[in-house]
Amino acid sequence: MTDGRGARAGSGGSVYVRIAKTARWTAALGACAMFLTNAAAHAGERANDVSRLERDVLTEINYAREHPQEYAEMLREYREFFDGRVLFLPGDPNGVITNEGIPAVDEAIDFLERQAPLPPLSRAELLVLAAQDHADDQGAYGGSGHVSRDGSSPGDRVKRRGGDIYVGEGIWYGNGDAGAVVRSLIVDDGVRGRGHRALLFQADFRYAGVGCGAHRRFGNICVVDFSGTADGSPVLPGWAKARGGQVFRMPATTKR
Repeated sequence: MTDGRGARAGSGGSVYVRIAKTARWTAALGACAMFLTNAAAHAGERANDVSRLERDVLTEINYAREHPQEYAEMLREYREFFDGRVLFLPGDPNGVITNEGIPAVDEAIDFLERQAPLPPLSRAELLVLAAQDHADDQGAYGGSGHVSRDGSSPGDRVKRRGGDIYVGEGIWYGNGDAGAVVRSLIVDDGVRGRGHRALLFQADFRYAGVGCGAHRRFGNICVVDFSGTADGSPVLPGWAKARGGQVFRMPATTKR
């Protein structure tokens, strides 16, 4: 979609919950060598690039969690590239149409200024596998949302990998580097309730897994699964942990 000046529609996202600065912007959208490949690129090289993106997305999330006020300063620079609702990053003369424009960025800055620093999220392999499963599934047929083609939810996908259902999930679609992915989730342009931002700054989460790949409709996809535990199991209250408590799931019963 374009406006009169040829601006493109912006990237989007989806959220689910159970329970040298100029150079930075230049690489942020549409021209990222990490993510945009040509026909001559080798599959192995792309796999390495995607793996690097997954790592960098988690690093960027943790930077925002640990240094929210510093991230707010970065967004102040970012807002200078707007003309109304159209974002013109350096090196992108066509621009990208956003839903809200500067007001959404200003709201994110205000949130970050008031946000207390949070502990970083640790990478959890099981969450990575579940996130990658969904990225691969949606990327292949161009889907969107949190339900896979087989009807599985984020919790179902984690459980299928050997974990439990207590997870949150954020999804990003579009083109860009790790900075563009996380910035989009934090600004949460056009998303009622700013659900992606709430996921990233959920104090109870301690683990995350990122899965990225090519997307048939939107160019690329990144899925981030969050949990308070490394396997999506429920978090025990502190008093229960102190007494050596464990979580046991009751077997399903059938009413007659």
